Amino acid sequence: MTDDSVDAEAGGGPRPHPDEPHHEGLSTRLNWLRAAVLGANDGIVSTAGLVVGVAGATSSRSALLTAGLAGLMAGSLSMAAGEYVSVSTQRDSEQAALALEREELASTPQAELEELTGLLEGLGITHDLAHQVAEQLTARDALGAHARVELGIDPDVLANPWHAAWASFISFTAGALLPLLAIVLPPHEWRLTVTVLSVLAALTACGWISARLGNAPARPAIARNVAGGAIAMAVTYAVGLLLGAAGV
Repeated sequence: MTDDSVDAEAGGGPRPHPDEPHHEGLSTRLNWLRAAVLGANDGIVSTAGLVVGVAGATSSRSALLTAGLAGLMAGSLSMAAGEYVSVSTQRDSEQAALALEREELASTPQAELEELTGLLEGLGITHDLAHQVAEQLTARDALGAHARVELGIDPDVLANPWHAAWASFISFTAGALLPLLAIVLPPHEWRLTVTVLSVLAALTACGWISARLGNAPARPAIARNVAGGAIAMAVTYAVGLLLGAAGV
């Protein structure tokens, strides 16, 4: 007899598998994870590409520092503003859909009950059982049931634009600081090597962490991060060399 069977017989019902993300905060966690990983990756890659490109054109530490700081501030503010606008639009759409659903429940409750029944039938439940479940869900929380089943929205956990904006700003800044410090602190002859190795190591760690937190395979995430960063640095460095050689 399995542990789940014992729990069920004890009246507690089967417990979810510990390795599966059954908790209610998964959507919130994934939203934060998305914003944080995107911000960190952009901070690392964009700033690394910028300072490596400048390093290909000049060895001036002040030029590298100025370019890196400008890229860091512009990128972090741009990411924060973009996330805020994007998530605000998503939240507005969710609230509008919930408002419409609330109005329909108030004006045509029977039609909404039949609609919920049909949606549950679409999940493979027989009509009689689907109707019974729809009645129970409606009696308990009609709006919540329709929001989750029909709209795919949890009305209690709507996207928060400020959370996403701050997560992007902080993560981009943290990511951008690494290539900036790596390019300006070492001696001239070590700058490029230290920066490239530091960036690739950071992208490896970032890919591994994002995969672990999202319960996804680590190798594809790491490969994507490292390949993207390496290509960005190679291209911008080549452009910097060409511009430097041309005396631009």
